[in-house]
Amino acid sequence: MTPDGAEVLHRHGYRATPQRLLVLDAVVELRHATPEQILAYVHRRAPAVNLSTVYRVLEVLESVGLVSHAHIGTGSPTYHVADGPAHLHFRCTGCGRVQSLPADVAVEFEEAVLARLGFAADVAHTGIYGRCADCLAAPGAATPDDGGPT
Repeated sequence: MTPDGAEVLHRHGYRATPQRLLVLDAVVELRHATPEQILAYVHRRAPAVNLSTVYRVLEVLESVGLVSHAHIGTGSPTYHVADGPAHLHFRCTGCGRVQSLPADVAVEFEEAVLARLGFAADVAHTGIYGRCADCLAAPGAATPDDGGPT
């Protein structure tokens, strides 16, 4: 758990319940995890916790700024600790690895979208698909535009 997790919860009027602290521990340990993956982690210490509890706890943790979510794959969002500046999520369509970069690498893109469409993009909330360096270097590697959601 982050050292100030219980303090942040208290500051926002929430109790630091065992379930909240376990879910926060899972997010810290797993780094980028779906609610289902978080539940599997929590079940090792608290088998009575169910998926709806995990979702409710994640909602509370996000509302107080302890966690954030992004849509990195198809299906459930992934949750990560909100302990630093926003970051972009890059998902390899070859091996599935998720890598992060600071969101400031997309400043020019965000400015262009705003100028052309009047739309303020939230690029840290979604995943960017392509191929990681390892998959690109593999013998017979496909081109970077060979996969990912359309």
